[in-house]
Amino acid sequence: MATDDRLLESHGSEIKMTEFYAPARQTRASAPIVPASSVTGRSLTVVVAIMCFLSCLTAGFVYLLNQSAAAWFADIASEVTVQIQPIENTDTEKRLGQVALYLAKQPGISSVKPLSERDSAELLEPWLGQTEALSVLPVPRLIALQIDRRAPPDMAVLARNIEDSFQGVTLDDHRFWQAQIQTVTRSLGLGGIAVLILMGAATTAIIVSATKSALTSNREIVEVLHFVGATDTFIAREFEKHFLALGIRAGLTGALFATIIFILLPALIRLVGGNVVTAAEIRRLIGNASLDPPGYILLAIVVIIIAALCMITSRYGVYRILNSRQ
Repeated sequence: MATDDRLLESHGSEIKMTEFYAPARQTRASAPIVPASSVTGRSLTVVVAIMCFLSCLTAGFVYLLNQSAAAWFADIASEVTVQIQPIENTDTEKRLGQVALYLAKQPGISSVKPLSERDSAELLEPWLGQTEALSVLPVPRLIALQIDRRAPPDMAVLARNIEDSFQGVTLDDHRFWQAQIQTVTRSLGLGGIAVLILMGAATTAIIVSATKSALTSNREIVEVLHFVGATDTFIAREFEKHFLALGIRAGLTGALFATIIFILLPALIRLVGGNVVTAAEIRRLIGNASLDPPGYILLAIVVIIIAALCMITSRYGVYRILNSRQ
């Protein structure tokens, strides 16, 4: 009986010790080193969300411009124009028909479409406006040719044959416009990449500053963790988890607002355009101004990059700060 009493007392004391220390262990296990609800955490989330929002807007607009440029290239590559200069004492309509018949017999040309005087005048209206002077001006007549992409003709040979066969008739294969579009597209693409790099650099600087601030404000906790045997890797991993979660939350928030902008962008263009010409010019620049599924995948990639940048920057920032204190 004495032995049983001693065993009961021993087990009772272990139960009491367990009841006393268990809550403390649970509390410490669930408490992060960097509180997610701190003022730094909230303000940093807003700043990173703004950075991600601006990065998504930049990436989305560069994507829209590239898509529009690709459509322009496709249209220009599949269509060329023949210009017929007016000549005194000659029937321009007759010459137009003769050139159209000649072009229809050439290999590599899928369709021939002579433009009327009204069509030619409409092409000049954005620069000259609607004026009766167009009816008396020697406006060249145009023929639009659709090129067979599977078996395109030799443009140099075709242009030379046209010039040799008809006086005052030239072929325009739009090489100048292709070069201009390519130059503008590359310039805007490089500008967008530069903006994204600046956004990434700013986000990195902000995360480094926030990591240093968090280590300073939690210096006692870090010292205690070192005292009980925690390694720098463990501490860096805790900061890494915190900033990864922060980057994901902020990135998704910024991407969500950017998505709303792109969804409303077609309506905003119609509202801000003011008139038909301005709205049409904007649509020529960025197409229909709506992202397709690959465009939204690009926004998701931006969120992943922002979150990874927050995680990697905080990890190496913690290592650098801890090593500098040792």
